[in-house]
Amino acid sequence: MRTTLLCLSLALAAPAFAAEPTAVVREEVGNRITENVPAVPAELLERLNRYQNTRGATFAGWLDDGSMIIGTRFGETNQAHRVRTPLGMREQLTFYPEPINAVDTAPAAGGKGFVFGKDVGGSEFWQLFWYDLDKREATMFTDGKRSQNTTPLWSRDGRQLAWASTARNGTDYDLWVRDMASGQARQVLAEGGLWTPMDFSPDGKRLLVTKYVSINESYPGELDLATGKLELFPVDGGKAAFNAFKYAPDGRSVYFVSDEEREFLTLRHHDPAGGAPTLVSGGVPWDVETVEISGDGRHLAYVANEDGISRLRVLTIPGHREIALPTLPIGVIGNVGFSPDGRQLAVTLNSATSPSDVYVITLADATLTRWTQSEVGGLDAAKFRAPTLVRYETFDEVDGKRRTIPAFYYRPAGDGPFPVVINIHGGPESQALPVFNPSIQFLVEELKVAVLVPNVRGSSGYGKGYLQLDNGLKREDSVRDIGALLDWIGRQPELDGKRVGVAGGSYGGYMVLASMVHYNDRIRAGIDVVGISDFGTFLKNTESYRRDLRRAEYGDERIPEIKAFHDRIAPLNNAGRISRPLFVAQGYNDPRVPWTEAEQIVKAVRGNGGEVWYLLLKDEGHGFRKKTNTDYFGAASVLFWQQHLIAD
Repeated sequence: MRTTLLCLSLALAAPAFAAEPTAVVREEVGNRITENVPAVPAELLERLNRYQNTRGATFAGWLDDGSMIIGTRFGETNQAHRVRTPLGMREQLTFYPEPINAVDTAPAAGGKGFVFGKDVGGSEFWQLFWYDLDKREATMFTDGKRSQNTTPLWSRDGRQLAWASTARNGTDYDLWVRDMASGQARQVLAEGGLWTPMDFSPDGKRLLVTKYVSINESYPGELDLATGKLELFPVDGGKAAFNAFKYAPDGRSVYFVSDEEREFLTLRHHDPAGGAPTLVSGGVPWDVETVEISGDGRHLAYVANEDGISRLRVLTIPGHREIALPTLPIGVIGNVGFSPDGRQLAVTLNSATSPSDVYVITLADATLTRWTQSEVGGLDAAKFRAPTLVRYETFDEVDGKRRTIPAFYYRPAGDGPFPVVINIHGGPESQALPVFNPSIQFLVEELKVAVLVPNVRGSSGYGKGYLQLDNGLKREDSVRDIGALLDWIGRQPELDGKRVGVAGGSYGGYMVLASMVHYNDRIRAGIDVVGISDFGTFLKNTESYRRDLRRAEYGDERIPEIKAFHDRIAPLNNAGRISRPLFVAQGYNDPRVPWTEAEQIVKAVRGNGGEVWYLLLKDEGHGFRKKTNTDYFGAASVLFWQQHLIAD
């Protein structure tokens, strides 16, 4: 789930005495456990049905015959499908009860097929599989145990596959390489930490790699696959973030994305024989997110995130001349990939009013062809509402002026005043984008609820200075940004400042709880999905492979000052201040934010007499990925808003 809801800090006095705990009505239906969640009326289910039957399609890779593999859902979960022609039939290839991910087609010599990842019940212990298109069979080639196996990467000729795995000790991400002809795999790097394979050299003998410490700190290097020698490259300024890292077609120079001594992630080209790196995207004052190089070595494509909207550019190699492209729909670009002959470029496009679909650009004549057209539940897409990007002032200043916070504002038709839902994204090192969200469209069109999706401080996409504004002891400054948004809502004549709800997942779930602690008198209700209720217990119980990564963002709880701060701000320790209705939803197999975070905040708020709806899904993890579960949660959420936000 990419978006969630948020809040801020103005302390209310705790009640002088504890209220009577509320009675609990518990029901168990299959893998779903609910407490105090009323039955969803049939009429609401019928109204929601078409919105919940929208779907999208995502590009996953070309095959040598000119067809492509996409990801989409026709049953319970997202699976791999083959499409042979523009707007042709989507032929389903995988049929698992669990969704698949990390789908990537093999270059020709690697065989006719693709690699994909799959876990069980949202555990995120992903195993990797090879799907043979000729045999129509999938074979698992990782250990099948409690290990994470991620970021599969093909060599240029498809004869080797690299990936990162925690199989050795459950904590560190080592690098492995598999010979596709023999099926033999070997560990090629075990340095400790979170390592990722980035690109094979054209001859397949070397591997570009990065060690990830935090979103602000990575270290690039090159690994000799024959000798195991690792050479780390110098980082300008000593510390920087790195993104894409690829060999140029000459096999000597490299393209990479970093924020070395700059505010934004910038595409650079470095030839060791040519001195300092060249700033390829130096004139673009935004983060570069995606870089792809064509197999024929003639073109490079990159995507920049410009205030939440994607901008695609294609350059010639080696001259870096920008070529003409067709006009693309305004929105967010996902996966991109050149065709095997280098003449076409596939892109996944998503917008606030259209789900993800695959388009193909023919480079020679700059034409655009749509390859998929996903269903929108029979709804009139012309009625979908796009948001307006607004900026509201918050509590601090930049260069003598009030800092502003960007937010996407979905406004219903009519005059209002409209109830409001603030949707806060997780991460926190993430960014809410104007992508298609059927739940938001239902709220805006059917219930006349305005939705605000802010990117509070700490969000990515606005430079590394903004990204670091909530680190460590500054954690509650992002909550104060929600307080400023509540002020902004109160000044808008079309919005009802007395009927404001907050919702969010993961870190956004923490923001929901923190907002309800600090703004209990200004928030009518909140929905917390897989949220953190206490940073101390969260850091203790999250999976070991994530702990140091999260300490880099939230602070190291082993330091007494940080522990005291975590104890002071924990919603769990301030639950007595939450008196407004709360809906908590959780996946039992969540490796990131364990289910105990949900259980303890539910118990604490109820212990003070608060009203809490609770949903626990035993076959889900960090968020909900199965259609039956997402449909139920979506319907229960709308019922919660109807009863606690919309009703006078």
